[in-house]
Amino acid sequence: MYWRGHVGIALLAYAPVAGAIRAAGEPGLAVLGAAVAVAFATVPDLDHRLPVAHRGPTHTIAFAVAAGASVAFAAAIAVPAGDGAALFPPRVGTGLPPWTPAFVGGVATLSLGSHIAGDAITPMGIWPLRPFRERHVTFDLTPAANSRANRLFLGAGVAALALSIALTL
Repeated sequence: MYWRGHVGIALLAYAPVAGAIRAAGEPGLAVLGAAVAVAFATVPDLDHRLPVAHRGPTHTIAFAVAAGASVAFAAAIAVPAGDGAALFPPRVGTGLPPWTPAFVGGVATLSLGSHIAGDAITPMGIWPLRPFRERHVTFDLTPAANSRANRLFLGAGVAALALSIALTL
């Protein structure tokens, strides 16, 4: 998939989470999560600028989990929240729940995982279990360059997120 498709698939994956977070009374966190989902939707494709194979190490479940954990750790340092639940004392007036770092890391992992899933539907496929297992996965549904599929995923993701939020107003 190309960036539009990956952003759309990330929003499709995040939409139910956004609705649940919004329904739990955390609308600001729902917006933050959407921003994180979009920001991390195309991160695995940075391998085009790295000395590694495309759809190699950055397109694995291990990468998604490790990167998500790193994001959670960084969020715990950058945006301490709650009653000492972070590594450092909370900043007064942040208004963020104590589980914000875990939430941000989880959304980053979800978004990275959605990227992997999006590339699995292309003929090139992925090797999501490397380095632990050499299993190639492809559902061969559409080429990555299919502009219609990429636009369809983007539209569906935006619509799903909007519907999810609208249902919780």
